[in-house]
Amino acid sequence: MRLALSAALLALLADQMAKWWVLTRYDLAHVGRVEVWPPWVAFHIGWNRGINFGLFGTGGAAQRWFLVLLALAVGVGVLVWAARSLPRAFDRVFAGFLAGGAFANALDRLQYGAVLDFLNVSCCGFHNPYAFNPADVFIFLGAAGLALLAVTGDKKKGAA
Repeated sequence: MRLALSAALLALLADQMAKWWVLTRYDLAHVGRVEVWPPWVAFHIGWNRGINFGLFGTGGAAQRWFLVLLALAVGVGVLVWAARSLPRAFDRVFAGFLAGGAFANALDRLQYGAVLDFLNVSCCGFHNPYAFNPADVFIFLGAAGLALLAVTGDKKKGAA
């Protein structure tokens, strides 16, 4: 459990520190956009009041609190599952990343009323209109890592 909690804390702190940094260092809330590595990487502020890509973002306070509680329930559920069912260290780290990302986005909703997205990545002449945040990266890494390790773990069990 300690490994999953440590990974969750790392994800939460990394996300919150990055958000604090772009809000204070670049005053991103007022500036709106900063080109970091044109045309590939920019800091572009976005307040996500909904779910993925801002879907259902007009639900008001009730939706905000529902999404906070949902993220907390998912994070706690993943940590409990990791403690009870995941024997391998990598599995627990990925579970912690997923939980920590969920907690970080829930904290944003508590602090700001929305999730702060600021990373904008475009490539090859395509301008991506969407932004994301480090918590989203940790959620993706956690889910992808758990899925990949589950598949490789099942293959190893079948071969044995």
